[in-house]
Amino acid sequence: MAHSDDRTSFERSRIGWWLFVALLAAVAAYLAWQFVGLLVLGVFGYYATRPISDRVGEVVGRDWLAAGVTVLLVLVPVIALSLYAGFQLLVALQGFLAGTVDPVALLGRYFDLGDVSLAEGQSVLTALENPRALVSNPRGAALTVLRTGQTVASAAAGTLLLLALSVTLSYFLLKYDDDIADALEQLFGGRDTVAYAYATAVDADLESVFFGNLLFVAVMSVVAGLAYLGTNLLAPAGLGIPMVAVLAALTGAASLIPLVVGKVVYVPVLALLAVQAVRSSGAALAFVGATAVVYFLALDFLPQTFLQPYISGRHLDGIVLVFAYLLGPVLFGWYGFFLLPVVFVAILEALRIVLPELLHGERLTLDASLGGSVGADPQSAGDVPPDQDAENRFGARDSQAQSPAEDDDAGSSGSSPSN
Repeated sequence: MAHSDDRTSFERSRIGWWLFVALLAAVAAYLAWQFVGLLVLGVFGYYATRPISDRVGEVVGRDWLAAGVTVLLVLVPVIALSLYAGFQLLVALQGFLAGTVDPVALLGRYFDLGDVSLAEGQSVLTALENPRALVSNPRGAALTVLRTGQTVASAAAGTLLLLALSVTLSYFLLKYDDDIADALEQLFGGRDTVAYAYATAVDADLESVFFGNLLFVAVMSVVAGLAYLGTNLLAPAGLGIPMVAVLAALTGAASLIPLVVGKVVYVPVLALLAVQAVRSSGAALAFVGATAVVYFLALDFLPQTFLQPYISGRHLDGIVLVFAYLLGPVLFGWYGFFLLPVVFVAILEALRIVLPELLHGERLTLDASLGGSVGADPQSAGDVPPDQDAENRFGARDSQAQSPAEDDDAGSSGSSPSN
């Protein structure tokens, strides 16, 4: 009888703890959704720079130093260049549209830039360029400048805070990813579990996607910048490409989209050169035609044929991610560009590793039953020692073939979801 009472008390205690954990999980999910932009940007920074941090760690021998060097020399410059390119593009749009459309309001649909109208922005610019205009209506002009300045300053401060916290999160993940991997291994019940194998596959795919894409964008931005600079150096009089750095960065970013690649940027650039050639002399059109051939080869054909499959196509075909990249910002805003690929990878690996066995009522195993050529192999690094995981993260998964291990309903061995 006493044994039955102890058993009942034990079960009640477990139920109470499960309810408490469920409550904490709900609170954590709510907080995560409130700061989802910060979290996904930090996760992107982590996966995009983790291979670099691993290589630096092999040299310096300290995780905190490797993480700090990677963040300061790679992640922060990338963010700074992105902000600069975005600012220059916004200024160019403001001048090009000539007041017909407010680019600030347009971007405000995706970014929290504050409620600043086009008229208010123009009035502030006028006051800054011509302070004498304040004399005609000093009170109204001063109130407009103060109100607009406060709104812009608040939006800028919020953006900088978001970026600073995201960079801090990336640094934290880079520094403590080994500890996080050990904690997850204990939480999932060891490496011989399907949960751990699933986390490993998702981890490998996210690194392949984000690091590969960041590397591809960087390479294509350099190639596009050299192509545009070369055009300006060789172009006849009257022909020239403005904002070379901004257009190069945009070309690199557009290169992520399969089939489209850099066309969305370099085709308008060619159109601008053609208009300039027609206005200057018809003979310059031959130069534009030759430039079009060079752009097609350097910014379109060669990247799609050689660079993109080698750099960013290790585990996932770029075609399967194009919808995630395009629909993410539409569904969620700016952070959807990072969030939807994460969701897509999580769904993809669940379909490959777990769903077929669940539908057929079979034992869960490590093997990916669907899409063997898509996604990471969840068991290829299962026997790699922890101190070699970082060195063999890609090579082990791509070259080693481990024999499946028989296990119970929990599954079989997987690779580390982190370093």
